[in-house]
Amino acid sequence: MNALVLTSLQAANADPTIRAMADYLTQKLGLSVAFANAPRWQDREALFDRSDAQLAWLCGLAYAEKRYSHAAPIELLAAPVMNAPHYAGRPVYFSDVVVGADSPLRCFADLRGARWAYNNPGSHSGYNITRYHLAKLGEDGSFFGRVVESGSHQRSLALLLAGEIDASAIDSTVLETELLLRPELAGQVRIIERLGPSPIPPWVLRREVSPILAAEIRRCFVEMNNDPAGAALLAQAQMLRFAPVTDSDYDPIRQM
Repeated sequence: MNALVLTSLQAANADPTIRAMADYLTQKLGLSVAFANAPRWQDREALFDRSDAQLAWLCGLAYAEKRYSHAAPIELLAAPVMNAPHYAGRPVYFSDVVVGADSPLRCFADLRGARWAYNNPGSHSGYNITRYHLAKLGEDGSFFGRVVESGSHQRSLALLLAGEIDASAIDSTVLETELLLRPELAGQVRIIERLGPSPIPPWVLRREVSPILAAEIRRCFVEMNNDPAGAALLAQAQMLRFAPVTDSDYDPIRQM
């Protein structure tokens, strides 16, 4: 194999990191690595499922569902460790329940009857963990007054800022990137609850990639923080490093 294609099911604001990853792997592996950045996440997922892309940055829920699928035999490569203190040096993330900065809503219990948006039903951070949290409270979707599917975390934020919804659960890494790109957002939204931690979305590899090449790719990920170019890429992405992960690390998602 003299070329690889990678793709991602992450939010669009992660695309610059993924392009940088493709360039980095091209340099380190000595073969062409391209980023398949189809506009819709569903199209990107289809590329990976039919083996037109060999590497993917999946949602943890998508990984948990695909791990034993005959349609997409895959294995874990590594998972990011974010650099903010609340991640405590672990490959985890959170779902931040956000409201408008001037909202009277102060905690999750206040959301009864509220207008709620989720990004899509295939998302752990925007959908799955909210359902789990409601179940733990003895509630279901009727807890909210109105529920809409926005299509993305960024769209949920836009609906919130436009006053069309009252709250949404946003992937903490997506929110932190948005705050970096749009500092004014810090004065416009407020976190009232942090759900998690959950196992962070992993990078995965299709198993038709040769074991020798797979080992080289995995090494590039887990040793990236020891390489100056890799460390610079990680810093730009607000990451400390990539950590090895195992299938059992994603059992908490399966149990939700």
